[in-house]
Amino acid sequence: MKFRRRSPLASAFVSLALLLAAQAFAQSPAPGVTTLATPHAFDALVDRLGRSIEANKMGLVAQASASRGAAARGVKIPGNAVLMVFRNDLAVRMLAASVPAGIEAPLRIYVTEGPDGKASLTWQSPSAVFAPYGGADLMALARELDPIIERIVRDAAAR
Repeated sequence: MKFRRRSPLASAFVSLALLLAAQAFAQSPAPGVTTLATPHAFDALVDRLGRSIEANKMGLVAQASASRGAAARGVKIPGNAVLMVFRNDLAVRMLAASVPAGIEAPLRIYVTEGPDGKASLTWQSPSAVFAPYGGADLMALARELDPIIERIVRDAAAR
């Protein structure tokens, strides 16, 4: 079999196409990830999210913020915080359905500050988070959690 040598232009085109495909794949979020822009400033949105978690009868298990940690060291970076959300009765049901899925709890909601000072919310649907573990009971719980998490973020983002 005889191979024809590709032109340098064709090789460059193929290399560029592969590079762009790799970048698109690397930047694409995981399945079920949604980002919602809001009209709120970062601190206000974090507060609203905390109130919405409580109002929707979930628990704020933990909160982490690299921007607040950096500020304590005198370094200014755009606001970001991860609020971790769950509830004990749901945790018990989740673990009864799948012990390995326990690594996914609590569920996370990410708050980020944009260049315009407005903040966004990013989260992954519980159905997508728990999908790799399968099982009817776990997926039923995930489908029950989907609208709760959706309400939490939509309520926090509302005007």
